[in-house]
Amino acid sequence: GPTCVLGIDLGTTSVKAALVTGTERGLELAQSCSRETQAHSDSLEAAPQGMEQDVQKIIRALNECLAALPQQQLQRVTHIGISGQMHGVVFWKSDKGCKWSESGTGPAFEPDKVSHLVTWQDGRCSPTFLSSLPLPQSHVSLATGFGCATVYWYLKNSPDFLKAYDAAGTIQDFVVAMLCDLKKPLMSVQNAASWGYFNCRNKSWNTDILKKSGFPVHLLPEVGEPGSIAGRTSCAWHGIPKGAKVGIALGDFQCSVYSCLTERTDAVLNVSTSAQLTISMPLGFQPPEAPDPSSAVTYFPYFNGDYLAVAASLNGGNVLAAFVGMVAQWTQELGLQVQESAIYPRIIQAALAQKHSKLSVHPTIFGERHLPEQLASVSSIGASELSLGHVTRALCRGIVENLCSMLPVQHLEETGVRRILGSGSALARNEVLRQEVERIFPFPVVYGKDVDAAVGAAMVM
Repeated sequence: GPTCVLGIDLGTTSVKAALVTGTERGLELAQSCSRETQAHSDSLEAAPQGMEQDVQKIIRALNECLAALPQQQLQRVTHIGISGQMHGVVFWKSDKGCKWSESGTGPAFEPDKVSHLVTWQDGRCSPTFLSSLPLPQSHVSLATGFGCATVYWYLKNSPDFLKAYDAAGTIQDFVVAMLCDLKKPLMSVQNAASWGYFNCRNKSWNTDILKKSGFPVHLLPEVGEPGSIAGRTSCAWHGIPKGAKVGIALGDFQCSVYSCLTERTDAVLNVSTSAQLTISMPLGFQPPEAPDPSSAVTYFPYFNGDYLAVAASLNGGNVLAAFVGMVAQWTQELGLQVQESAIYPRIIQAALAQKHSKLSVHPTIFGERHLPEQLASVSSIGASELSLGHVTRALCRGIVENLCSMLPVQHLEETGVRRILGSGSALARNEVLRQEVERIFPFPVVYGKDVDAAVGAAMVM
């Protein structure tokens, strides 16, 4: 049979695996499987601002995904592409990162001497703490949740914690290191840029700056080009043969864009846990030497030396989830029991019945990286605008308007954007959100059939 490429995405809430095969018509998705990780774990040191995930649970979800895919196709896998959540950091002991054992579908690994994953949503680094750190030589402003900022936090607040480990990376870097038995982790330029203290022009860490302030530079991974091979599987894995090529781990955002972006005149709008609006920069573009801290647009390294201009909002589907959680809590306090899963379809139905609402919701309950102190607000509250439908409609509109304020329509028009490609789980499940996108953007909007990072990671290979 034809050879297969396995794409894996280690997301904030779920793990996805996709098998892609080459056909005469190009690459085709043969099989895919997704499992929720339910990996959220309370942070003992940084509560309540801490946001951590249990790596054991993430890898368990990954193993379940692979066990659910057809064995015959897994046996034909020659390449593995892996993407995952950027910015976050996990620590491990390089010679004891995992244990291999037999599972029902062949050998599999489980994490061993591994810390929790401190995710991109982590809030332990306050603006005051960040301002006390040395200034990076990078085009990216440092923010809480960035790997290097988190290491600095441990250095100041829990230095003994770091002494137990000699390797660090994103969760996707950890998986690549375990599969290839890498003695020192290898990280793509995409993930390195997302950690802070990385210069994309000369593709190196700010080692001198970091050393001067006592940063444990031995924890920094080596860095390679996105799309290159990190190594080969050191043994069979769920039926995938030993010696399959494993790509250097990639950013989930770049892979999501890669899976759908075909024309430079397309903009990609993604709304999943968070939300992003992105456009391609012209060929040969180089980011500025230093960031503009007040700018809402960041430049992400893409593939082949290209860059994406990204309005990366911290407020997307997570805002709707918080709203649903609030409604569920209110009903519970009134002595009623309603499952959150039952609330979602009802609020969407209610909002579909309300085409317009004067209510204005500024939905930034999680702040924004360029405005960390900014919280949410609701205005223009009239007595006739208080129904669940009105509030949900205004909330969905607010999420889209917030993104649009970060990368305005005028800027999209000036850079030659001709259409919007819509992607992400929140957009796929929520018709009200889609209506608001089409109302606010004066371009045709095309929704991706299967726009996702796992497929993109496979395509890169």
